[in-house]
Amino acid sequence: MAELVPFAVPTESDKTLLVWALSPGPTAEALQLSLFTVFSRFGLLYSVRVFPNAAVASPGFSAIIKFYSAGEAQRAQKACDGKLLVQASPVKVRLGTRHKAVLHHTLPLTSSRCQELANYYFGFQGWSKRIIKLQELSDLEERENDDLVVPLEKPSLKFFCAVEVVLPLYECRSYGVGIAEETLEEGPLTFLMKRKAAQKHAIQRALSDAFQKLCIVVLESGKIAVEYKPSEEMEDVENEEHDLIQKFWLQVTHKTELWNISGVT
Repeated sequence: MAELVPFAVPTESDKTLLVWALSPGPTAEALQLSLFTVFSRFGLLYSVRVFPNAAVASPGFSAIIKFYSAGEAQRAQKACDGKLLVQASPVKVRLGTRHKAVLHHTLPLTSSRCQELANYYFGFQGWSKRIIKLQELSDLEERENDDLVVPLEKPSLKFFCAVEVVLPLYECRSYGVGIAEETLEEGPLTFLMKRKAAQKHAIQRALSDAFQKLCIVVLESGKIAVEYKPSEEMEDVENEEHDLIQKFWLQVTHKTELWNISGVT
Protein backbone atom coordinates (compact mmCIF):
# COMPACT_ATOMS: atom_id res chain seq x y z
CA MET A 1 0.00 0.00 0.00
CA ALA A 2 1.31 3.42 -0.96
CA GLU A 3 2.03 6.03 1.71
CA LEU A 4 1.42 9.76 1.35
CA VAL A 5 4.05 12.07 2.82
CA PRO A 6 2.83 15.69 2.72
CA PHE A 7 4.97 18.77 3.21
CA ALA A 8 3.41 19.30 6.63
CA VAL A 9 4.44 19.02 10.27
CA PRO A 10 3.98 15.34 11.23
CA THR A 11 1.42 15.03 14.03
CA GLU A 12 0.04 11.52 13.42
CA SER A 13 0.59 8.91 16.11
CA ASP A 14 1.90 6.36 13.60
CA LYS A 15 4.76 8.74 12.80
CA THR A 16 5.66 9.27 16.47
CA LEU A 17 7.86 7.04 18.60
CA LEU A 18 7.92 7.07 22.40
CA VAL A 19 11.24 6.01 23.91
CA TRP A 20 11.71 5.43 27.63
CA ALA A 21 13.86 3.54 30.15
CA LEU A 22 16.72 5.87 29.22
CA SER A 23 19.40 6.02 31.91
CA PRO A 24 20.23 9.25 33.78
CA GLY A 25 23.94 9.04 32.96
CA PRO A 26 24.36 11.33 29.93
CA THR A 27 22.99 14.85 29.66
CA ALA A 28 19.75 15.51 27.80
CA GLU A 29 21.69 17.21 24.99
CA ALA A 30 24.07 14.27 24.55
CA LEU A 31 21.20 11.81 24.66
CA GLN A 32 19.30 13.79 22.03
CA LEU A 33 22.28 13.66 19.68
CA SER A 34 22.75 9.92 20.25
CA LEU A 35 19.08 9.17 19.60
CA PHE A 36 19.11 11.29 16.46
CA THR A 37 22.12 9.36 15.16
CA VAL A 38 20.46 5.99 15.85
CA PHE A 39 16.98 6.68 14.52
CA SER A 40 17.98 8.76 11.50
CA ARG A 41 19.33 5.52 10.01
CA PHE A 42 15.71 4.50 9.41
CA GLY A 43 14.56 7.69 7.73
CA LEU A 44 14.37 11.46 7.84
CA LEU A 45 13.47 12.80 11.29
CA TYR A 46 11.39 15.87 11.98
CA SER A 47 12.36 16.17 15.64
CA VAL A 48 13.94 14.43 18.63
CA ARG A 49 12.91 15.74 22.05
CA VAL A 50 14.25 14.44 25.36
CA PHE A 51 12.50 14.97 28.70
CA PRO A 52 13.55 14.17 32.28
CA ASN A 53 11.33 11.67 34.04
CA ALA A 54 8.74 12.97 36.49
CA ALA A 55 9.77 13.29 40.13
CA VAL A 56 7.58 10.34 41.13
CA ALA A 57 9.33 8.06 38.60
CA SER A 58 12.83 6.64 38.69
CA PRO A 59 15.65 8.95 37.52
CA GLY A 60 16.27 9.00 33.83
CA PHE A 61 14.84 10.32 30.59
CA SER A 62 12.20 9.65 27.97
CA ALA A 63 12.04 10.88 24.39
CA ILE A 64 9.59 11.65 21.60
CA ILE A 65 10.84 11.09 18.05
CA LYS A 66 8.87 12.19 15.00
CA PHE A 67 9.33 10.81 11.49
CA TYR A 68 7.88 12.19 8.28
CA SER A 69 7.01 8.65 7.16
CA ALA A 70 4.82 6.23 9.11
CA GLY A 71 6.49 3.27 7.40
CA GLU A 72 9.94 4.38 8.51
CA ALA A 73 8.68 4.97 12.05
CA GLN A 74 7.25 1.46 12.22
CA ARG A 75 10.48 -0.11 10.95
CA ALA A 76 12.46 1.85 13.53
CA GLN A 77 10.15 0.74 16.34
CA LYS A 78 10.45 -2.94 15.45
CA ALA A 79 14.22 -2.76 15.07
CA CYS A 80 14.97 -0.74 18.20
CA ASP A 81 12.52 -1.92 20.85
CA GLY A 82 14.33 -3.80 23.62
CA LYS A 83 17.74 -3.15 22.10
CA LEU A 84 20.92 -1.65 23.55
CA LEU A 85 20.86 1.57 21.56
CA VAL A 86 22.60 4.31 23.51
CA GLN A 87 23.28 2.61 26.82
CA ALA A 88 24.15 -0.71 28.49
CA SER A 89 20.51 -1.56 29.27
CA PRO A 90 17.70 -2.08 26.72
CA VAL A 91 15.29 0.74 25.95
CA LYS A 92 11.59 0.57 25.22
CA VAL A 93 10.26 1.96 21.97
CA ARG A 94 6.56 2.22 21.13
CA LEU A 95 4.46 3.93 18.50
CA GLY A 96 2.48 6.90 19.74
CA THR A 97 -0.95 6.33 21.25
CA ARG A 98 -3.75 7.16 18.84
CA HIS A 99 -6.48 9.49 20.10
CA LYS A 100 -9.32 9.25 17.61
CA ALA A 101 -11.25 12.12 19.18
CA VAL A 102 -8.37 14.56 18.62
CA LEU A 103 -8.27 16.28 15.24
CA HIS A 104 -4.85 17.68 14.38
CA HIS A 105 -4.66 20.91 12.44
CA THR A 106 -2.23 20.54 9.55
CA LEU A 107 0.68 22.94 9.86
CA PRO A 108 2.81 23.69 6.79
CA LEU A 109 6.52 23.07 6.96
CA THR A 110 8.90 25.99 6.83
CA SER A 111 10.77 26.53 3.58
CA SER A 112 13.98 25.05 5.01
CA ARG A 113 12.13 21.93 6.18
CA CYS A 114 10.42 21.63 2.78
CA GLN A 115 13.78 21.72 1.03
CA GLU A 116 15.19 19.15 3.45
CA LEU A 117 12.28 16.80 2.74
CA ALA A 118 12.56 17.37 -1.02
CA ASN A 119 16.29 16.64 -0.95
CA TYR A 120 15.68 13.41 0.97
CA TYR A 121 13.11 11.97 -1.45
CA PHE A 122 14.00 13.61 -4.78
CA GLY A 123 17.73 14.21 -4.34
CA PHE A 124 19.58 17.51 -4.50
CA GLN A 125 19.42 17.49 -8.30
CA GLY A 126 15.86 16.18 -8.48
CA TRP A 127 14.11 19.52 -8.07
CA SER A 128 14.68 23.21 -8.57
CA LYS A 129 13.11 26.54 -7.62
CA ARG A 130 12.75 29.78 -9.52
CA ILE A 131 11.59 33.21 -8.39
CA ILE A 132 9.01 34.41 -10.87
CA LYS A 133 8.14 37.70 -9.26
CA LEU A 134 9.41 39.75 -6.32
CA GLN A 135 7.46 42.98 -6.00
CA GLU A 136 7.42 45.66 -3.33
CA LEU A 137 3.79 46.30 -2.42
CA SER A 138 4.47 49.38 -0.33
CA ASP A 139 5.53 51.40 -3.39
CA LEU A 140 2.61 50.02 -5.38
CA GLU A 141 0.13 51.05 -2.71
CA GLU A 142 1.61 54.56 -2.51
CA ARG A 143 1.20 55.05 -6.26
CA GLU A 144 -2.38 53.83 -6.15
CA ASN A 145 -3.32 55.95 -3.14
CA ASP A 146 -1.58 59.29 -3.78
CA ASP A 147 -4.72 61.23 -2.98
CA LEU A 148 -5.68 59.29 0.13
CA VAL A 149 -4.86 60.42 3.64
CA VAL A 150 -2.57 57.90 5.31
CA PRO A 151 -3.07 57.46 9.06
CA LEU A 152 -0.17 58.17 11.40
CA GLU A 153 1.64 54.90 11.95
CA LYS A 154 5.08 53.47 11.56
CA PRO A 155 5.98 52.94 7.88
CA SER A 156 6.56 49.41 6.72
CA LEU A 157 8.01 47.48 3.82
CA LYS A 158 5.88 44.79 2.24
CA PHE A 159 6.92 42.37 -0.50
CA PHE A 160 5.02 39.93 -2.67
CA CYS A 161 6.83 36.91 -4.09
CA ALA A 162 5.83 34.18 -6.52
CA VAL A 163 7.99 31.11 -7.02
CA GLU A 164 7.97 27.99 -9.14
CA VAL A 165 9.12 24.56 -7.93
CA VAL A 166 9.99 22.14 -10.72
CA LEU A 167 10.33 18.35 -10.51
CA PRO A 168 11.70 17.47 -13.97
CA LEU A 169 11.66 13.68 -13.46
CA TYR A 170 7.90 13.82 -12.75
CA GLU A 171 7.18 16.61 -15.26
CA CYS A 172 5.53 18.53 -12.45
CA ARG A 173 5.52 22.23 -11.58
CA SER A 174 4.06 23.88 -8.51
CA TYR A 175 3.53 27.59 -7.94
CA GLY A 176 3.45 29.38 -4.62
CA VAL A 177 2.97 32.93 -3.38
CA GLY A 178 4.05 34.67 -0.21
CA ILE A 179 3.73 38.09 1.38
CA ALA A 180 5.95 39.49 4.13
CA GLU A 181 5.99 42.82 5.93
CA GLU A 182 8.61 44.50 8.11
CA THR A 183 8.06 47.64 10.20
CA LEU A 184 10.67 50.31 9.50
CA GLU A 185 12.80 51.99 12.14
CA GLU A 186 14.98 55.08 11.85
CA GLY A 187 18.38 54.78 10.24
CA PRO A 188 19.62 53.88 6.73
CA LEU A 189 21.18 50.58 7.83
CA THR A 190 17.94 49.55 9.47
CA PHE A 191 16.07 50.28 6.24
CA LEU A 192 18.40 48.04 4.23
CA MET A 193 18.22 45.25 6.80
CA LYS A 194 14.42 45.41 6.98
CA ARG A 195 14.14 45.45 3.20
CA LYS A 196 16.35 42.39 2.90
CA ALA A 197 14.42 40.62 5.67
CA ALA A 198 11.05 41.34 4.02
CA GLN A 199 12.29 39.98 0.70
CA LYS A 200 13.75 36.88 2.35
CA HIS A 201 10.58 36.10 4.30
CA ALA A 202 8.36 36.62 1.24
CA ILE A 203 10.50 34.18 -0.75
CA GLN A 204 10.45 31.64 2.08
CA ARG A 205 6.67 31.82 2.43
CA ALA A 206 6.17 31.50 -1.33
CA LEU A 207 8.45 28.46 -1.46
CA SER A 208 6.62 26.81 1.43
CA ASP A 209 3.30 27.56 -0.27
CA ALA A 210 4.50 25.90 -3.49
CA PHE A 211 5.49 22.74 -1.63
CA GLN A 212 2.11 22.57 0.15
CA LYS A 213 0.53 21.70 -3.20
CA LEU A 214 2.79 18.66 -3.56
CA CYS A 215 2.52 15.34 -1.76
CA ILE A 216 5.17 12.61 -1.91
CA VAL A 217 3.82 9.14 -2.69
CA VAL A 218 5.99 6.27 -1.46
CA LEU A 219 5.02 3.09 -3.34
CA GLU A 220 5.34 -0.43 -1.95
CA SER A 221 8.26 -1.04 -4.30
CA GLY A 222 10.10 1.88 -2.71
CA LYS A 223 9.74 4.06 -5.79
CA ILE A 224 8.61 7.66 -5.41
CA ALA A 225 5.73 9.42 -7.16
CA VAL A 226 4.27 12.89 -6.73
CA GLU A 227 0.69 14.01 -6.22
CA TYR A 228 -0.11 17.58 -7.23
CA LYS A 229 -3.06 19.45 -5.72
CA PRO A 230 -3.21 23.07 -6.85
CA SER A 231 -5.06 25.66 -4.78
CA GLU A 232 -6.67 28.83 -5.97
CA GLU A 233 -4.91 31.36 -3.74
CA MET A 234 -3.31 32.03 -0.40
CA GLU A 235 -5.44 32.10 2.71
CA ASP A 236 -5.60 34.91 5.27
CA VAL A 237 -4.32 37.74 3.10
CA GLU A 238 -5.25 41.39 3.30
CA ASN A 239 -7.82 42.78 0.88
CA GLU A 240 -5.32 45.00 -0.95
CA GLU A 241 -3.18 41.98 -1.86
CA HIS A 242 -6.11 39.86 -3.03
CA ASP A 243 -6.25 41.29 -6.55
CA LEU A 244 -2.50 40.88 -7.05
CA ILE A 245 -2.59 37.22 -6.03
CA GLN A 246 -5.69 36.59 -8.15
CA LYS A 247 -3.92 38.09 -11.15
CA PHE A 248 -0.93 35.81 -10.61
CA TRP A 249 -3.10 32.69 -10.34
CA LEU A 250 -4.92 33.59 -13.54
CA GLN A 251 -1.56 33.58 -15.31
CA VAL A 252 -0.75 30.02 -14.23
CA THR A 253 -4.25 28.48 -14.28
CA HIS A 254 -4.05 27.63 -17.96
CA LYS A 255 -0.75 25.76 -17.51
CA THR A 256 -2.11 23.87 -14.50
CA GLU A 257 -5.19 22.77 -16.45
CA LEU A 258 -2.97 21.44 -19.23
CA TRP A 259 -0.97 19.37 -16.73
CA ASN A 260 -4.14 17.92 -15.19
CA ILE A 261 -5.58 17.04 -18.61
CA SER A 262 -2.37 15.28 -19.62
CA GLY A 263 -2.38 13.30 -16.38
CA VAL A 264 0.93 14.66 -15.12
CA THR A 265 0.66 15.03 -11.33
